[in-house]
Amino acid sequence: MTDVPRLKTELWVQAFLRACETRGQYGAVVHKGAAEAGALHVAVNHLDGSYDLLSPAPGPAFDDKGERRFSNGFGRRVSWPEIAERMQRARRIDSDLWLVEVEDRTGLAGLQQLDD
Repeated sequence: MTDVPRLKTELWVQAFLRACETRGQYGAVVHKGAAEAGALHVAVNHLDGSYDLLSPAPGPAFDDKGERRFSNGFGRRVSWPEIAERMQRARRIDSDLWLVEVEDRTGLAGLQQLDD
């Protein structure tokens, strides 16, 4: 594995939200975590009452190219109260986590998830 420079979580979030904005997708930080290396969760709002929750993938946080690795936290679309409940439990264990919400009717806001 090569040493690929990795962005601090705060910088990654800023760049991700800017990229979403250029695609016409609205995004916002719901919960701000540790700037250096907080765990990152992305709730993709499909604007029909359903969401996908992309959470840090098990194992290494980054792939060989330095890209963040995500897995679908539920494995299916869920409602906002289900995400809020899971994130509330997660914050009890890790208060440094980030939760970002982005609107995308048809996809995952340009993010890739690990295959199941």
